[in-house]
Amino acid sequence: MDTEDKSDLCFPQLGNISCRKTSPDGSQRFIIIVILPITCILTVLLNLLVIISISHFRQLYTPTNLLLLSLAISDVLAVLTMLPFVIIEIKSCWFLGDIACSLMNYLLFICQSASVGNMMLISADRFVAICDPLHYTFKVTVTKIQLYICLCWSASVIHCGIVLKDKLAHPENGNTCLGECVCRIDFIGGILDVIVNFLLPLGVIVILYTRVFVVAVSQARAMRSHEKCVKLQHSAPFKAKKSELKAAKTLGIVVLVFLMCFCPYNIVSLMAYDENVLNYLTYLYSLNSCVNPLIYAVFYPCFRRAFKHIVTLRVLQPGSCDTNIL
Repeated sequence: MDTEDKSDLCFPQLGNISCRKTSPDGSQRFIIIVILPITCILTVLLNLLVIISISHFRQLYTPTNLLLLSLAISDVLAVLTMLPFVIIEIKSCWFLGDIACSLMNYLLFICQSASVGNMMLISADRFVAICDPLHYTFKVTVTKIQLYICLCWSASVIHCGIVLKDKLAHPENGNTCLGECVCRIDFIGGILDVIVNFLLPLGVIVILYTRVFVVAVSQARAMRSHEKCVKLQHSAPFKAKKSELKAAKTLGIVVLVFLMCFCPYNIVSLMAYDENVLNYLTYLYSLNSCVNPLIYAVFYPCFRRAFKHIVTLRVLQPGSCDTNIL
């Protein structure tokens, strides 16, 4: 192999066992070099605002917000884990070795699986809040939500370990040359992943939120029909119901956006469609992590106030955790 040929190799000194460098096309290169880095930075910064807000301000330390905290953590970790793979897309070579490749894929799978699990928990939380409001405070507590979140992450770790057991045991499997990072799942692992991370969550989320939507619509109609009859002595209970309905609507938007980014990627990957199409849908899937904090900022005044306190560094003042932001 002559010198000119070797310049196209990831590891020129290793000759034929090295992978060749490839360049993405124009539009894909623009997305990889410009759009993805900007999206990753925004995702990390915006989700860090959510994490700091819920962790710092005591008024935001509620069961529902703990689920949003877990979701934000999984989004941040997923984006940080994706960065090496973004570099691969630019450089067309993996320089970190086979073990790092398998571990990074494992961590990325865990974060994505945990995000799906968090969405299921959010749907279940809204289902109980809207369909069984009298028992919500007893059924959904901070301690129980903390337990469910731990179970969600533990289940994600175990599930992804089973799905990627071959890649973790033999990191070099799937790589045809040195400088490649490929994660191939066997048939049984693929079926298991489709059921646990796609079909089951999709069914649960759709069923729960369909029920939430039906009950929320009926409650809203009932509240409007009785609004003229409700005086000061009844204002507090109706206000509480309205806040739950608003939360259900806002989190419903979060779930809907998630499904819009989540379903196309999984459906196309099942069909073994064109790899370029799958890459674009992967970018769409990753964009969902950046959208969630924006939804909170638009629909939740308390999050807007919390973000403002953080950006202006007022959170560094003594006693700021007790600030009234509701």
